Amino acid sequence: MEVNLELQKLIGKRICAIRLKNNQTQQDLEFITGIDSAEISKYESGKRNLTLKTLIKFSRALQVHPKELFDFEFDIKKFSSDQ
Repeated sequence: MEVNLELQKLIGKRICAIRLKNNQTQQDLEFITGIDSAEISKYESGKRNLTLKTLIKFSRALQVHPKELFDFEFDIKKFSSDQ
């Protein structure tokens, strides 16, 4: 798997985990961020690449520092240097 896709999936899982911990729905995030819930689903499943602007929208809606969205284990060594 490509490193970017792996990171997208990990960040998406993190967004989903924090959202559920906060007892928020995708519709709640839609209301706060202005991002359609179908798109939120794509971000959470790692099918959409986050921009910094979108990352900030999510962190504000989830009421966490942006660095919290990167709180996961990631082994860069398993990816070749040409990716």
